[in-house]
Amino acid sequence: MKKINVLLMGFLWIVSNGAFAQLTERNHFAEMESDTLYIGYSKTTTIAFPYAIKSVDKGSQDVLTQKAKGMENILHIKAAQQGFIQTNLTVITADAKLYSFVVNYDEESPQLSLSLDMVKSNSPKIYFSEQSGNEEKLLKYSKLAFYHKNKIAGAMKKKYEIKFQLNGIYIRDDVLYFRTRVVNSSSINYDIDQLRFFIRDSRKIKRTASQEIEIVPILIHNNLSTINGESEGTTVFALPKFTIPYEKHLVIQLMEKNGGRHLQLQLKNTKLLRLTVLPKL
Repeated sequence: MKKINVLLMGFLWIVSNGAFAQLTERNHFAEMESDTLYIGYSKTTTIAFPYAIKSVDKGSQDVLTQKAKGMENILHIKAAQQGFIQTNLTVITADAKLYSFVVNYDEESPQLSLSLDMVKSNSPKIYFSEQSGNEEKLLKYSKLAFYHKNKIAGAMKKKYEIKFQLNGIYIRDDVLYFRTRVVNSSSINYDIDQLRFFIRDSRKIKRTASQEIEIVPILIHNNLSTINGESEGTTVFALPKFTIPYEKHLVIQLMEKNGGRHLQLQLKNTKLLRLTVLPKL
């Protein structure tokens, strides 16, 4: 009987060790090396990726990212806050590759132009948006949205004597047209650095990165760089069709160049569904 018990214990030890070895092997992670990136507040860093950018994940809101207009693989990066604490940036491209960066602040010597192209050449390849060649049609509908009488209410933020408002959402042929209005009631000109659209998680767990999906305009009608003191300006942004998933919201962020008068709007899917269908031209 003792001999049987010893054999049984030996068998159980072998099985348990094999299972533990499989579990250990299954949960083993290979650490990925990250590139070091230096960015500034007053200068823009541009990175050219080998393929179209599909996702950008920032470790901090102190870093601003935006895809170049009409180009799918060019990313602009700059600091939203001077002297920010070291953070990280992750980019996923259309060829299912993940790029990891450790981002540092360096106002004196930021990296300005970088290429991650796998092919050795003097200049990286540029991937244009599919709809970039249809600008004439997009411009016609953007002008129609610019003057359209139908408006939406409740999407407005007022601060620092600046009023930022989304007063119209329109759609035609799978393109959304967002009409924004900026009113400057102060005597100081408002220089626009960026106006961005991105989808963000509604609930952010503390000390974790907030994943953002940026929606890059395919055309901007009446693109303004400055709203003079005691004046206003209206702009229409043509965006590829999208909806807002559950527990997420759309953020429209207005950033002042070399200033701190930043404003942003947050919209749920219910607001997006109040859009107006533009008549066919």
